[in-house]
Amino acid sequence: MRLIEDTRARSAYLLLLLAVLLAGDAWRYAFGWWAWAVLASVLVVASVGVLIVHRDRWAFGSLPYPLLVFMLLATVSIAWSAYPAATALGLVTTWATVIAGVAAATAFTWAELLRGLGRVLKAILALSLAFELFVSLVVRAPVLPLFVQPGVDYSIYDTIPKMLYWSRNELFQVLDEGRIQGIVGNANTLGFLSLLAVIVFGIQLADRTVKRGRAIAWLVVAIVVMAFTRSATVTVALAVVIAAAAAVLLVRRAESPRRRALTYGALGVGAVALGVVVVALRTPILALLGKSSDLTGRLGIWQAVIELAQQRPVAGWGWVSFWVPWAAPFDDLAFRNGVRQLQAHNTWIDVWFQLGVIGLVVFVAFALTAVLRSWSLAVDRPQSAPGQSLPYSATALLPVLILTALLVQSLTESRLLDEYGLALLVLVAVKTKLPDAAPRPVSSR
Repeated sequence: MRLIEDTRARSAYLLLLLAVLLAGDAWRYAFGWWAWAVLASVLVVASVGVLIVHRDRWAFGSLPYPLLVFMLLATVSIAWSAYPAATALGLVTTWATVIAGVAAATAFTWAELLRGLGRVLKAILALSLAFELFVSLVVRAPVLPLFVQPGVDYSIYDTIPKMLYWSRNELFQVLDEGRIQGIVGNANTLGFLSLLAVIVFGIQLADRTVKRGRAIAWLVVAIVVMAFTRSATVTVALAVVIAAAAAVLLVRRAESPRRRALTYGALGVGAVALGVVVVALRTPILALLGKSSDLTGRLGIWQAVIELAQQRPVAGWGWVSFWVPWAAPFDDLAFRNGVRQLQAHNTWIDVWFQLGVIGLVVFVAFALTAVLRSWSLAVDRPQSAPGQSLPYSATALLPVLILTALLVQSLTESRLLDEYGLALLVLVAVKTKLPDAAPRPVSSR
């Protein structure tokens, strides 16, 4: 356990944990599913060790109650699951992800998490650009993953769909509908990670925790990568994140209760007005974002999943997290461009389908309470003691901006239920309930 308390070991654990959670597909495509499973298992064991070492910082009663209820419901759903083996597998990965998120929340400060995210995201962005450049200059053709994804058989296709390629070799076509996918093999995922990088690098620049020139350079890289992914969801999420940051700054400036009430009222009216405009102009807005009226086939997927959810509306079909391609009904539920889809492309429909109305209510409570605590952390002036205020910090915006990005993405993706989405949600939800304790001193023995 002394190893876990060592400064270098703690840093290595955090960086590797974030790298595996944020870029899971890159590990699987490059080294294989079994190698990824072994690495993930090692990290879960290490996370359990971290929780044991820091057992004085947390207890089950200190964790968010909606999280505990959600995990209990997901676990017992194996009793009525229509696919118990898939539910068992989903529970293993879900529990592993939650344990990792809780461990990171209890063992590291916000400053350490910000620094760790910054280092890992820089690596992902740099490797993604290098990978796409190598494919375009050397390979000069689309590249398939080195290891085949379970449930995928390339031989059934006359022409392999673009969706299955690791890289589409479109770096030099980004100005003409081309999209890069980077080492994670998915343009939407890479786009979200670049948005997360914009948040992290922007906060580091504002808080002056890194050199100004370096922070600006990486901020530019993140924006360029985001643009090259051409992700409509990420574009919308960026706009909402900027609006959320502006709202936080406006509330911070309103020191008195009366001014805050007026500010909240103005923000509420503005949000409603903007919502009305978006609904009224949804068709031209979708066209501007390069999306068809059916949201690139998502409406058909949503309809198919909703029809199944209505058959078991109360408690759902059973937890599975990311759909498994070999179990019914997922083996023949949703296809897009000839490719089997392994998610509902909407977190909330997915939760309703898997855990029914009960699970949906619990998960909404889990996300909502995390948002409220994150908002309070961002807008309330920190205090060293009662009546002794401290200056605001940009780092306090990290959790609410991460959640904002995740929640916007949840409308068109189910990433909030697995890997980086679930891990970040758990991390923010748990850490906003716990004191931001300083790291343990390194043992002298």
